[in-house]
Amino acid sequence: MLIITPTISLPDDEVNISAIRSQGAGGQNVNKVSSAIHLRFDINESSLLELYKQRLLSLRDRRISKEGVIVIKAQKFRTQEKNREDALERLQALIKSVTVVQKVRRPTKPTKGSQRRRLDGKALRSKTKALRRNVTE
Repeated sequence: MLIITPTISLPDDEVNISAIRSQGAGGQNVNKVSSAIHLRFDINESSLLELYKQRLLSLRDRRISKEGVIVIKAQKFRTQEKNREDALERLQALIKSVTVVQKVRRPTKPTKGSQRRRLDGKALRSKTKALRRNVTE
């Protein structure tokens, strides 16, 4: 059971985890040990609320395929257990990001003091530039 928030959790059978060989340098150990983790999570088949499914599918994330499957590859660590934890944490963070409702921005106006300071600065700059002009008599 993967707990996302106190009210949202995912059953283990919805997350497909498989061990694969890690990429990159590492010599004989990399060639013989399957320490990397390939995690697949089908958004459409999950038990998440429809609202969260739609938010996940609308994300512009390269880890989400066109079919609505989240694919996470974890190979940061040398052990399979740590990579499994890393992959699950990344899935948890991705799902948690769509559960947070963003606050509506209230448009604000500049204060009278800030407008006055801005205009005073412009006037001062204008005077400075005016003094640089050629004097014609």
